[in-house]
Amino acid sequence: MAREHAQRKEERDNEFVDKLVHINRVAKVVKGGRRFGFAALVIVGDQKGRVGFGHGKAREVPEAIRKATDSAKRSLIRVPLREGRTLHHDVKGRHGAGKVFLRAAPPGTGIIAGGPMRAVFETLGMQDVVAKSLGSSNPYNMVRATFDALKHQDSPRSVAARRNIKVSALQSRRQGGDAEVTSE
Repeated sequence: MAREHAQRKEERDNEFVDKLVHINRVAKVVKGGRRFGFAALVIVGDQKGRVGFGHGKAREVPEAIRKATDSAKRSLIRVPLREGRTLHHDVKGRHGAGKVFLRAAPPGTGIIAGGPMRAVFETLGMQDVVAKSLGSSNPYNMVRATFDALKHQDSPRSVAARRNIKVSALQSRRQGGDAEVTSE
């Protein structure tokens, strides 16, 4: 039973891709000199629409990365993607002084984003997106702002369910057609 559980956990861990975004070395001054510690920011995703980030601190770099990875796996969010490659609509996100603007892009555009945001999109499995970071360039704030924006991403299915209309009626309006909406 325990072996089966461990094997299932290992299979679940293998489906995730993790990217190290930032390592910060911090020093604590003590009687004998300085004690160094490390803080790591890691992004984990399955490249199929799930992504999470984590922060870990330890005296050694590998231990900090392991802690951050475990933290990221606990904080996964699901992001709806259009055709599995881009966003459904443009969206803004912010955290502290970090602001980001994400735009849906046509096929073949690629990931046009800076540093920490690029890591989020790669682990998410997004192929086409244009992103702009405004304000703070601190990687922690940029990642949190990007996650804030991704949390506000809505799929046509969820919008249609919330408004009690069919997805086809919603999509026909998007193309500019005047679809008659009948309440059922």
